[in-house]
Amino acid sequence: MRKYKGNGELETVICNGCGKKLAVKQGILLEGALEVCHTWDYFSEKDGETHRFDLCEECYDRLVNELRIRPEVEEQVEFI
Repeated sequence: MRKYKGNGELETVICNGCGKKLAVKQGILLEGALEVCHTWDYFSEKDGETHRFDLCEECYDRLVNELRIRPEVEEQVEFI
């Protein structure tokens, strides 16, 4: 869950999985986290709803370990 200041600067990130408050300094997230923002469309029970949440790296790892099919992982050699 992300909170922003009035000027749009990132203020707080809290993991929706475990409730851990992640380190943010001067609007920059200083820890690994997964941000999910998904708008459900037709043929779902959540048609038109947008769901947003954040997971810390530990909660992400826990979730991925429960999946039957692991996500594809591609290594990036350059960061923008």
